[in-house]
Amino acid sequence: MRLTVIGTGYLGATHAACMAELGHEVLGVDVDPDKIAALQSGRVPFHEPGLPELIARHTASGRLRFTTSYEEAGAFGEVHFVCVGTPQRADSDGADLTYVDAAFAAIAAHAAEDALLVGKSTVPVGTARRLADTHDTEVAWNPEFLREGFAVEDTLRPDRLVFGVASSRAEAALREVYAPVLAAGTPLVTADFPTAELVKTAANAFLATKISFINAMAEVCEAAGGDVGILAEALGHDDRIGRKFLRAGVGFGGGCLPKDIRAFAHRADELGAPLRFLREVDAINMRRRDRVVELARGLCGGAVLGARVAVLGAAFKPDSDDIRDSPALNVAARLKLDGADVTVYDPEAMDNARKTFPLLGYAMSAEEALLGADLVLHLTEWPQFREIDPARARSLVSRPHIVDGRGVLDADRWTSAGWRFLALGRPVPAGEGI
Repeated sequence: MRLTVIGTGYLGATHAACMAELGHEVLGVDVDPDKIAALQSGRVPFHEPGLPELIARHTASGRLRFTTSYEEAGAFGEVHFVCVGTPQRADSDGADLTYVDAAFAAIAAHAAEDALLVGKSTVPVGTARRLADTHDTEVAWNPEFLREGFAVEDTLRPDRLVFGVASSRAEAALREVYAPVLAAGTPLVTADFPTAELVKTAANAFLATKISFINAMAEVCEAAGGDVGILAEALGHDDRIGRKFLRAGVGFGGGCLPKDIRAFAHRADELGAPLRFLREVDAINMRRRDRVVELARGLCGGAVLGARVAVLGAAFKPDSDDIRDSPALNVAARLKLDGADVTVYDPEAMDNARKTFPLLGYAMSAEEALLGADLVLHLTEWPQFREIDPARARSLVSRPHIVDGRGVLDADRWTSAGWRFLALGRPVPAGEGI
């Protein structure tokens, strides 16, 4: 089939490349000519494992092209996927649908009469019906469930597909688009518009809730002298609960979970079906950042003024250069404001971090970040950081103090090498007074 993908950011570029990998002819559309030029030359302006190779291969073959012309896109595509962003509004917790509305209007103005417009963006429930009522071209909704760092795998081999459709024709078109994926046995859920929209927002809300639940248990463990790591292990053996997303730490960030749960709660309020617990999920998440700052101050004698702090991590998660709502950079910036001399290192997110937080210091390696540090904060769970030799690290720092904000470092290994080691939700050693 001939497909267009409107918006070539993280979601759109990934979807376009993967649709070409499935055998379709694909045209990516964006209003940013620099982004289009980069993608057309095979360059990806963000970090996502496996994606540059796909884009380079399919742009070279001609199966994947990019343009800034909606007129060209309308003439080309049989199915048009809208993959633009839905950031948080400036005046409320609600989702800003400016880009979604503009993209649908622009492609609908040029699309063939029998084309199908398919939304993939995460939107408040009710959006698909409003757009379907606004435009003459048929609309469907096909929510995405991508994990940064695994987006190619999640597109080509998803754990489920959801089609929000209002006609058998729309369902048939989407079945044809995803024929190879469905042939591989991927479960398909066909739903109405509201349910399809809610699947994505409900999934994000559930994951955020599970993360904040174990972080709330970390708060209780800290107050009671318990160990949240052991608690999580015991809970995870229950098949009804499972082990995933039960690691206590500095909390979630990124461009999806924080703004999506706020938008979901906002929309639920508008509908008269409030989800008040999501406000507490958000609050618990933010309190974990407060706790890391509190631990940092305690290890520096009550204040970080003048202390040299090494922050390991800038991206909100490993295998990504995405710094949106990054807990690591939020903590780093707060310590900088408190007068600390903060140096950050991340394997992939350094350029993005420098642009957004230019007043922080940056190192070219983890070892360089550690040089002369009075305190080390481990805040992004990169494998490279777990492999650091504590004895070697101790020879680089001024004071061997570390806070493991992700709960993955081997506490015995670090303490045996002479470090004062603290982790969220773990008992504070006697005499620490933190």
